[in-house]
Amino acid sequence: MQGKERVILVARKDPNEEEKRFNSSLEELQSLTETADGDVCKVITQKRDRVHPATYLGEGKLEEIKAAALETEAELIIFNDELTPGQLRNISDKVERRVLDRSQLILDIFASRARTKEGKLQVELAQLQYLLPRLAGQGAELSRLGGGIGTRGPGETKLETDRRHIRRRIDDIKKRLNSVVKQREQYRQRRKENRAFQIAIVGYTNAGKSTFFNRVTESDSYEENLLFATLDPLTRQMSLPSGFQALISDTVGFIQDLPTTLIAAFRSTLEEVTEADFILHMVDASHPDHLQQEKTVLRLLDELGAGQLPMLTVYNKKDLLREDFIPETYPSLTVSVHDRIDLKRILDKIEVVLKEEWHEYDVFIPASEGKRLQQFKKFSMIISMDFYEDKEGYALHGFIHPDHPLKHQIL
Repeated sequence: MQGKERVILVARKDPNEEEKRFNSSLEELQSLTETADGDVCKVITQKRDRVHPATYLGEGKLEEIKAAALETEAELIIFNDELTPGQLRNISDKVERRVLDRSQLILDIFASRARTKEGKLQVELAQLQYLLPRLAGQGAELSRLGGGIGTRGPGETKLETDRRHIRRRIDDIKKRLNSVVKQREQYRQRRKENRAFQIAIVGYTNAGKSTFFNRVTESDSYEENLLFATLDPLTRQMSLPSGFQALISDTVGFIQDLPTTLIAAFRSTLEEVTEADFILHMVDASHPDHLQQEKTVLRLLDELGAGQLPMLTVYNKKDLLREDFIPETYPSLTVSVHDRIDLKRILDKIEVVLKEEWHEYDVFIPASEGKRLQQFKKFSMIISMDFYEDKEGYALHGFIHPDHPLKHQIL
């Protein structure tokens, strides 16, 4: 498709909804649309108590949308909500334009940004499962228009629109995913057997997770000022200031009202969080709705069973904050991840939090037991290590995870 697709955004405001929350959600929809290569030419809102079961909004508002589409030459209408299959068809008939809901938009972005084999399969499965009940009346239209937001599958492919083909493709993807998931589980098991300490970076979309990940691992993860820049968990090794080695994973961004179908589709990415030993929660503190975003992440972590893990909250983008900013969570830091000094503060603080959670130890290791010494260096946080010639060995003082097998070697 040539150029950007012209888009009208539509949002219904519940009279009981806070203005700030509504505006923030609408801004997010605009960012999502721009991420999907859409050009927002108009925003239409309506205060309305209840959703119309057949057309979501009333007849008059749909006429207004149709007129606006003609006037602005918009090709696509995107609603800031999840629409039923019937609503999608009826609205499209009334406004004579392609219509997408928020979930389809998010799926489209996932599709364009999926990197790994598993990520692409997960995205396509979610897209097809979401599309199948919505196809009556849309299939021919999708085929006729040939492209655009909402019609793209992963890896520059076009989404299948034939019902029989879709069902076969869904079965095929599920089989292929089973083998991919098994491979990943084997890899995770090997990591667990190696007792590697794992840190997961979580946070809302565009909070600065990939930037931090790149700085501390010196990797070239896909970093861009767009929502959902990271779709597949990236895992790299990093060193904390004490020299302690950890694995750190960058994960896909969370979003308000993320449909459960998307959470299921990204089970592999989100499982990475549940496998972690420590959570680094990155918050865009400059965002007007950052408190709500913070709650969204914490709620989803709870749902995933990762809510009880040790966590450090990092309030990012301090250069854009008002002076009266007050952190909501403890332990926390307010930083800019572009600042080298602040990066060091984050790593230092991770060690402080771990020391509070871990077992403090003192142990003497004879110089002849080099392998054992290496184990302590690899799997514990050594604060001091002194060599005693008269005793021919090393006195270590440090901290170790309370469940680590090495703890049993400490008297």
